[in-house]
Amino acid sequence: MRGQHGSLVPVEIWPGVPATLVVNYGTAVRILGDPDHFPADPSTWQKTVPSGCPIMPMVEARPNAIRTSGVAHTRYRASINDALAGIDLHAVRSMVDRSAIPLVNAFCADGKADLLSQYALPLVFSVFCQMLGCPPDIGARVAAASAAMFDGVDTDTVNAQMGEALLDLTALKRAHPGNDIATRLVQHPAALSDEEMVHQLVLLFAAGVEPPLNLVANTLVLMMTDARFTSSVHDTPLSTRTAIDERLATDPPMANYCITYPRQPTLVDGVWLPAHQPVVISMAACNTDPQLNTGVFVDNGWNLAFSSGDHACPDPARPYGILLAQDVIDQLLDLLPDIELAVAQQDLVWRPGPFHRALTELPVVFGPAGPFATV
Repeated sequence: MRGQHGSLVPVEIWPGVPATLVVNYGTAVRILGDPDHFPADPSTWQKTVPSGCPIMPMVEARPNAIRTSGVAHTRYRASINDALAGIDLHAVRSMVDRSAIPLVNAFCADGKADLLSQYALPLVFSVFCQMLGCPPDIGARVAAASAAMFDGVDTDTVNAQMGEALLDLTALKRAHPGNDIATRLVQHPAALSDEEMVHQLVLLFAAGVEPPLNLVANTLVLMMTDARFTSSVHDTPLSTRTAIDERLATDPPMANYCITYPRQPTLVDGVWLPAHQPVVISMAACNTDPQLNTGVFVDNGWNLAFSSGDHACPDPARPYGILLAQDVIDQLLDLLPDIELAVAQQDLVWRPGPFHRALTELPVVFGPAGPFATV
């Protein structure tokens, strides 16, 4: 792409839906840092998209922090930031400790497992629901709708399933507040309406489950297949945190996203970007831009896995996502240290879709063990 097009690549994010993909790090940072010329509101663009386009739940206009600009964005962003600021990272660790061992005990005697469906997904989802204050019955409904959203199921079905479940959660928190993210949202001075609450919660679920889950899975693949993390000449393998930092740079859980829509035709790097047509940042490509990539990824706060600019991942959420992934992985490897891929790495199957970098399953084998004593 770079050889043929330079920093800006003409693509389709769905058949018949044109966009521009940014593959240069500096160009991406400039675009993400210029919301006046590159707003995130897709309202005008989506009128041109054929009805029934399966990716719309991931990109359509919503009254929330990721799909608005200006005053509305400021209001929604403040409510999200303040709600997330109350996250107790010590509680995250204890939640993982309590939940991980029962999940491992369910398969540890088998000597094989699908780590996605049997461990990582239920664990990541359970911890997030606890932080959010979402009971299991509502959480199960949201999980089904969220998976459908990332996989491109039709818009009406996804929005109906998600909206009904999150409206029930909003009503629950208004009636029975707690010490959780959803309660802090409903009680925020922004005075979010029920509809606004639903759309903030859509964003939180989309960002709080799928990306951390993919980060866990992608990091485990690296740690199981790269000798730096299994052995070394000094018998001191590199740490889980080092693997996470590397994955955030080289194989981020959201490969392409951070979409903006120029207000008018805009000249960037010698290319005219059409007005109101999606400009998609390829975090995977930008992070490995040859002009930037040195092959050193430890403490790489520059990587775009969390985006940049006014619509970047909120500061309180970043340590949560990294700590969650680290604890989920460390718990597993402490219990089953001899875990290995059950198939060749090239035979792993990736879910379709233009945005996420997500496995369909993560099959592993190990020496039968356990059961382990619960915390």
